[in-house]
Amino acid sequence: MRYYIIAGEASGDLHASNLIAALRKSDAKAEIRAWGGDLMQQQGATIVKHYRDLAFMGFAEVISNLKTIWRNLRYCKQDILRFNPDVVILIDYPGFNMRIAHFAHKQGFKLVYYISPQIWAWKKNRVHTLKKLVDKMLVILPFEKAFYQNYQLDVEFVGHPLLDALKQYNWQPEKIFRQKNTLGQKPIIALLPGSRKQEVSRMLHLMLQMIPLFPDYTFAIAKAPSLEAEFYQQITRNYTIHLIENQTYDLIKHARAALVTSGTATLETALIGTPEVVCYKGNALSYQIAKRIIHVKYISLVNLIMDKKVVEELIQHEFNINSLKKALDTIISDTADRTQMLNDYALLKQKLGGSGASANAAKVIIELVDSEVTLKK
Repeated sequence: MRYYIIAGEASGDLHASNLIAALRKSDAKAEIRAWGGDLMQQQGATIVKHYRDLAFMGFAEVISNLKTIWRNLRYCKQDILRFNPDVVILIDYPGFNMRIAHFAHKQGFKLVYYISPQIWAWKKNRVHTLKKLVDKMLVILPFEKAFYQNYQLDVEFVGHPLLDALKQYNWQPEKIFRQKNTLGQKPIIALLPGSRKQEVSRMLHLMLQMIPLFPDYTFAIAKAPSLEAEFYQQITRNYTIHLIENQTYDLIKHARAALVTSGTATLETALIGTPEVVCYKGNALSYQIAKRIIHVKYISLVNLIMDKKVVEELIQHEFNINSLKKALDTIISDTADRTQMLNDYALLKQKLGGSGASANAAKVIIELVDSEVTLKK
């Protein structure tokens, strides 16, 4: 069968790559064409456009890049028609993928949305659009199933694919990891400033200011695969810090604590079991717009899933030197707060269910397409 998959950022590339691997196990002749990244390509997908050319963060940034976005949309639609897939699979990335969903539905393509856009946080009215367009909604957060069922969508909770990714990961022993990256013996504080240039520039400057305040620790940055080392070096030139490439999970696992930009990485850090501070600072205009239209108690997936404050969230003006130092102090020490966070992490894993999300999703997708083929016969 022919699959057309669209992922627009690093987390989507990871989840889609695991889905592709699962699809190929059940469909050895699968032809997969995709918008995504290196991980999807490694699983045999033909990449039409890399996500590094698609990632525009924030309302103001999107507006300033509208010409590029519309050009990409037009090309994507043409490419789908040329490829003529049996199913179009959308991975999150709602600004782009909701428009493709309209197009794919109008053209009569079978449509699966895997990893729901966070419409439960804002623009809830989009659920009615999804109900009209999507043949199957596959969700990875337990509370999302109830949300969509309330609107009578055909929805299935398949589990969270991060559990698969972590289970399959080939972990490096700490001694080898430290030697390989010349990290010495001091405890490590990991910095995860994001995967887009805009957010890394904004987040990393403040994160780096923790280095002189914690001289007994080694600081290391998880390099985003889509960004060049030279980009980080320009920002960090006045600091002694390590840049870790293609070993983000190992860095998190062997760190005493992590400073993490809001996104999928906050959940990855929690599932690996490292205490963290969640940070976010956006473009001032984008933040003011978001504040008025997004209605959730928390911004981190950890807190949202647990429906309580498990990890500290420092947002916009709260993301400052004093607040960050205080929050970091709390989680690197053997305090009751650190112990409670780790206990909550264990409960978080239970809520997300067991591994097998990618295989579950692949099974549903193949059954959906098979049923369509049978009907046509």
